[in-house]
Amino acid sequence: MSMNRFAGRAIQTAVLVAGIWVAASVAIAVNAQSGPSWGPEWTAADELVLPRGYHAWVFLGSPLTPNALNDGEAGFPEYHNVYVQAEPLKIYRETGVWPEGTILLKELQLTLPGENPDGSRVEASGRGFFPGARNGIDISVKDSVRFKDTNGWGFFNFGHHAPPYAKTAAAMPTEACAGCHIDNATEMVFSKFYSHILNAK
Repeated sequence: MSMNRFAGRAIQTAVLVAGIWVAASVAIAVNAQSGPSWGPEWTAADELVLPRGYHAWVFLGSPLTPNALNDGEAGFPEYHNVYVQAEPLKIYRETGVWPEGTILLKELQLTLPGENPDGSRVEASGRGFFPGARNGIDISVKDSVRFKDTNGWGFFNFGHHAPPYAKTAAAMPTEACAGCHIDNATEMVFSKFYSHILNAK
């Protein structure tokens, strides 16, 4: 066999192997990213992958329950900055129902240190509460099949601390988060805190 023919077959074999590898990679990616293109990404261990670029999503609102107004024991003493992607928000505004695959991401943000007994401080705009360092991420995902036991939503904690956050997270037990939403939220979402933006025209 001539060197040219040998080299040609070697190249063909390499191209074939590369093609198989790419096809396998695509299959794995499709398996990990089922549902809408904007939906959640899952690992082989069924953990949720922390979404990228969420600060560019739609900002829905930021409830605040500071420690100083809750005897120093607020469950979430930070701003709750809630984000959602534009695509599921559009569907929600059209139908009144969050679509399958919706991701609601809540990033916690500490208040700046207080200067008064109620935890407030004075800045150029006046006396109040002002956002400080980022301090954690919680996520809820709508998947009626995967989370049928918790009204179709799963809840995830990527750490309650400064970044960097965990890259993946397993679903939390019902008593850790879903139970509160079942008892107190509207269809598992505290929509009343975000209604003015959710329903904005």
